[in-house]
Amino acid sequence: MGYKKKSWQEKMADKENLPKVLKLEKGFPCYNALHKIGLDAGDSVVLVNPREIEEEMKKVPLGKLTTIIHNCKNIAMKHNVKGCCTLTSGIHIMTAANAAEEMKKEGKKNDNFYWRTLKANGELNEKYPGGAEAHKKLLQKEGYKIIQKGKKYVVENFKEHLVK
Repeated sequence: MGYKKKSWQEKMADKENLPKVLKLEKGFPCYNALHKIGLDAGDSVVLVNPREIEEEMKKVPLGKLTTIIHNCKNIAMKHNVKGCCTLTSGIHIMTAANAAEEMKKEGKKNDNFYWRTLKANGELNEKYPGGAEAHKKLLQKEGYKIIQKGKKYVVENFKEHLVK
């Protein structure tokens, strides 16, 4: 019997072992990213389900943007810990974006305007459906100016548009 690949919507299902609070260790894949924003080994971090990340993404209204770091800070506060794993959060952001597009193609209602969620430094996400080019078009449709920095696209003055 062959393996049936899960749909993006199926990948959004909650996992029984999450959320889970861990003590950050230097060997964790997200250590460097978390250390850059002020966390140290021994600090408590939370791993969450994709739906929790998606809920943060859905809070961003028209005319505003968010970043993975902003979402992680909100989730960390909710769980009363110092941080949220940025690696799993990034995977969940990509999964939620693809699930939203999958639902759109199936004619299902979806209120996840995922393109309003940027990478940490205002960069567009090349792992979104259609890559950075598609992400760019969706943001431009909402009136954002996109500039190119090297091979990457960023929203010009993105910090001015961040949700509080």
